[in-house]
Amino acid sequence: MATGPEVVRRDPVNVARHRLNGEQPAIGALVSQATSDLSQLVRDEVQLAKAELKEKGKEAGVGAGLFGGAGAIALYGLGVLIAAAVLGLATALPAWLSALIVAVLLFAIAGIAALLGKRHVARAAPPVPQRAVDGVHDDLEALKGHQPEGRSTTA
Repeated sequence: MATGPEVVRRDPVNVARHRLNGEQPAIGALVSQATSDLSQLVRDEVQLAKAELKEKGKEAGVGAGLFGGAGAIALYGLGVLIAAAVLGLATALPAWLSALIVAVLLFAIAGIAALLGKRHVARAAPPVPQRAVDGVHDDLEALKGHQPEGRSTTA
């Protein structure tokens, strides 16, 4: 699995030809090389974003599956507890009234949970491949001639 973009390589034949002749590469060759490098950089950033989203998707899938299994088991346990609450109240009240009281209480809890859940979902940010986005920002800054923070120019 790729964790970062591949190293962009220069056209060795073109560069060697100019060095052997002792001449500087022509502007056209430099523009062509810059265009090629930029194109490769964009492809590498897209590949990084794809890999990062795939990794995050797998993790989210496993987590969702585990939550689903836990929820199913908890649902059975909750059913048993609700039945116990109704039967416990039925010793002091009629059975229909005991069931009604427990149902109203459950609906109130469900309403509160729905409101809290809505608030949390509204605050959640959309999933973004953050490393790829940061890499694109760094690349744009480098193209503009700025040095990204925390990075050195020596390799």
